[in-house]
This record gives sequence, structure tokens and C-alpha cells, in this order.
Amino acid sequence: MSLTRPDLDALPAYVPGRSVPGAIKLASNEVPYGPLPGVVEAVTAAVAGVHRYPDMGVTELRGRLAERLGVDPERIATGCGSVALFEHLFRVTCLPGDEAVYAWRSFEAYPIIGATTAATSVRVPNTVTHGHDLDAMAAAITERTRLVIVCNPNNPTGTAVRKAELDAFLDKVPDNVLVALDEAYREFVTDPAVPDGLVEYGDRPNVVVLRTMSKAWGLAGLRIGYLIGAPAVAAAVRKVITPFSTSLPAQAAALAALAAEPEMLRRVDLVVTERSRVVEAVRKVYPDVPETQANFFWLPLGDRSAEFAAACEQAGVIVRAFQGDGVRVTIGTPSENDAFLSVVL
Repeated sequence: MSLTRPDLDALPAYVPGRSVPGAIKLASNEVPYGPLPGVVEAVTAAVAGVHRYPDMGVTELRGRLAERLGVDPERIATGCGSVALFEHLFRVTCLPGDEAVYAWRSFEAYPIIGATTAATSVRVPNTVTHGHDLDAMAAAITERTRLVIVCNPNNPTGTAVRKAELDAFLDKVPDNVLVALDEAYREFVTDPAVPDGLVEYGDRPNVVVLRTMSKAWGLAGLRIGYLIGAPAVAAAVRKVITPFSTSLPAQAAALAALAAEPEMLRRVDLVVTERSRVVEAVRKVYPDVPETQANFFWLPLGDRSAEFAAACEQAGVIVRAFQGDGVRVTIGTPSENDAFLSVVL
């Protein structure tokens, strides 16, 4: 007799990007330039107080985020990365058997989170150009649908949904279905047609926007994410968050990072410049690489994905293979990117 839920036996574990000593890691969508100015000092100071619980309400950080985003603090919930906030969203929207609709392939945590909450995942295949098929996603909504996720830009393909098509999609979604816009890579978007979810849709009661400070803000090792939604939705999420899960050092680091926004933007520009250079070079060999608005790009190699990743590893570069689908490659420093290109070219 099993002591745990038997349905979880078939659930794949989340697979992080691998780290190999001495190798260049382009597998986890990290920004390669180290912590932002002031972050290390803020964390060092905070460590002196770790024998005390952190502010459970994350009051100062929520206030700073609210000021930056132009919203009321009551509309914000924070968590241990945006992944944790998705766990909470599933909890507050889905009972066992309720449905969550999302594109596939998209962020690999979605089906894991859905299964652990006993929700039914409805995966809608991406288009042939590796983006969301919003018409098919709208058609997949049923009376049991409680949550729809739009990952924009999409992880792992880097493709982005533009405003006109997202406008049309949201108009089709029933008012009693919550739409979560996963904007973990928003800072890297340069296409003006790709909407800022908060600016364009923040007034819709059934839309929430999720963002993270793990990527552009350089806090992957401390895990800070935030959600902006209607006050009732944000309040429900805050109810189910694990108490004190936004640690004292993480809160201090996030406040320091926000104070260094100009430097964050400078580093994002470096990544975006390299993104253009690397994708242009890669397309000489793999012309079907889709347009990306994230800090990574997608090689749609299908069954050759694992073989390609192994060849990269032999050359001392670690990329992220999704066997049968493709390979995701993070943009690193110029020298790191050159090492990757030496494998491709």
C-alpha cells in the first residue's frame, strides 16, 4: 500500500538547468553579471537579524513595488519566486477536477503544479511557429475551466503574444475564469507590440500579472516573485502563502535591487544586444529559430535535441534540452556566447 498519492507516480519531477564544474552554464535563464549594486551589502546586513522572523506581510517591499508600478499595495502578493505564486493561484482557483488551460510547450512547472492540486491540465499545442495558439486556447475553455495561463514571452520558446491578439483572446474569456499573465521575462521585451500586461489589462478583475526578480533583477538565488491582481484575488493568494516564506535576506535584496534599476536596465540592454547577435548567427545554420523576446532562444531540434545538448556539453557549454521538442539556450556574456557559437558554426 502506497503512503502517498498514486497519481503522482506518473508526474515528472521539475528538471533544473544542469551545472557542471568548469563548464559555461546557459541552461537556466540567469543573467550572468552578478548581483546588482547594493544587494550583497543589504543581504549581509539582513543576515544579522535572521534569528527573527521576517515581516510576514512583506510590507515595505510591497509598498515599494506598488509605488513603482502605480498600484495599491493591496493588489500585490509576493512569494518565493513566481513559481510559488502559481502554486497559490492554483489553490485559490481550482478544486479537484477543475481545469487549467495553458499552451504546450510552455513552462514545465505548470503541469506539476496542476497535478499537485488535483486540477486537470488542458495543454493546447503551440503553433507551428512555436507560439501560443490563442484561438485554440479560447476554444479549450469549458464550464470547468477556472484558470488560464498565458506565458508572455513564452518559456522555453521565447515567442511573444502581441497586443491585438491578446485583446481578442481576453474578450473571449468568461468573466468567471482567471487569466494569469506570466511575465517573468518582461524586462527583456523590445517589441512595442508586445503589451505590458499590467498597463493594458490591470483594470480587468479576472486578469492577474506575475513577475519575478530572479531573472533581470539578478536574484535567482534568493527567490522573489510578485503578483498584481484585483484586491480580492491578491488577498486570497496572501491567505494561502506559506507563512514567512519571503525570507528576510530576500526582502532586503529585493529592496536594494529596486534601488539599482538603472543598472538593471543597462545589463538588460547588454543581454538584448547579445541576443540579436547570437540569434542572427545561429539562424545561418538553423533558420527556423523563432523570434525571441526573452533572455534565451529556442532551437526546434525535435528528436535531435539531446544529441545537440550532449555536443555542447562536450565543448564545455551546458544548454537545456527538451528531448523531442527542442533546446533552450540562455544568452550569456559575449565570451560565453562565442563558446556556444563555436559549437553551432
